[in-house]
Amino acid sequence: MSDQVKPDNKLSIIDIEEKPPFTKSLPLSFQHLFAMFGASILVPILFKVNPATVLLFNGVGTLIYLFIAKGKIPAFLGSSFAFIAPVFYIMEHYDYQTALGGFICTGIVFTIVALIVNKAGINWLNIIFPPASIGAIVAIIGLELGPTAAKMAGYTCEKADYNSILVASVTLATVILGSVLFRGFLKAIPVLIRVVVGYLFALSIGMVNVEEIGSSSWLSVPTFYAPKFNLAAIMVILPAAFVVIAEHIGHLVVTGNIVARDLTNDPGLDRSLFGNGISTIISGIFGSVPTTTYAENIGVMAITRVYSVWVIGGAAVISMILAFSGKLIGVIKTIPSPVIGGISLLLFGIIAASGLRILIEEKVDYSKPRNLILTSMILIVGLSGTQLNICQVPFKGMALATIVAVALNLIFIVLDKLKLTNELVETGNV
Repeated sequence: MSDQVKPDNKLSIIDIEEKPPFTKSLPLSFQHLFAMFGASILVPILFKVNPATVLLFNGVGTLIYLFIAKGKIPAFLGSSFAFIAPVFYIMEHYDYQTALGGFICTGIVFTIVALIVNKAGINWLNIIFPPASIGAIVAIIGLELGPTAAKMAGYTCEKADYNSILVASVTLATVILGSVLFRGFLKAIPVLIRVVVGYLFALSIGMVNVEEIGSSSWLSVPTFYAPKFNLAAIMVILPAAFVVIAEHIGHLVVTGNIVARDLTNDPGLDRSLFGNGISTIISGIFGSVPTTTYAENIGVMAITRVYSVWVIGGAAVISMILAFSGKLIGVIKTIPSPVIGGISLLLFGIIAASGLRILIEEKVDYSKPRNLILTSMILIVGLSGTQLNICQVPFKGMALATIVAVALNLIFIVLDKLKLTNELVETGNV
């Protein structure tokens, strides 16, 4: 790949296949674990399920991924944020176990896409989801979650709880200041630091149930949830799969640039997607959330220049061990809602900004009517509260916006084939 970053030979690099000694691997593995920890446990906290389950299957999923990718892609699989909005909707009408059926089907979609990529490449994905669509869809994920974060922070409650507002504000201030002040490794673990600061402040004003921590056993077994399959719930969740696929492709390219290898060809994007798919299927079967490659861990590699899959594998094993630590899980369960709300306010905003970043970096030309229409319709459909029932299956928010995006783009493609669009006339292609 022509745009790959060439490593600086003056700096020490631990390459993908290298196996550092245990005394060096252990702290490096903990470093990767810290990078993903805060964001990854945030998802089960939002869903009100046992974080231990997610820690366990993030580790299991990562080891499966490394095996399927032939040990050639240094990537840690953590909890995906793309599914938060549809799961919130499902939990309002069903329960978390119903969402698990959708997670399993999502993993199946990943594996099917991987098989198609193996045979046909990725151009078809770019055709169905052009940047004008995928950027707007990613933006919707963050924007439609904004009110939820504000409510958790206590900012929009009818009866003001000033302690909650204070805790959320201190956490949010830490988020903002940390984002611009942290350097080096601290910059790679911002979510974890924000959780710790917010938690300690909440503890200092008596908002933490210390007795619950004290009553927690030192060892505990993660909770396993049995999936339920409901067509309506599955159809609400599935559109998020394509957002994660687009994110996955971007992460793989960035990782390839960092390690100076074309990972999309060796071991291949198909193996990478397949590994993510199998990980998500297994997670769904046992009660955990969909997994995705984590930008936080990619950032750690860029900072430390440690690319070893042995280090990543070590972090996965530590994650699995921590899942059985009752005291740690007890602490996580007592994190007050305003702390999570304060973090989420910026975090969900960053997700929305990531969508805008896609539009900017892909240089989407809004002088072209199709691009303007695609982005506009996705935003208005996703944020207006519009709901459409298709075969008694409700679609709204990101799910409905994704369907609209695909439908509109396919219409534009057909019109192009028929040489009816004014864009073709103006460019002289008719």
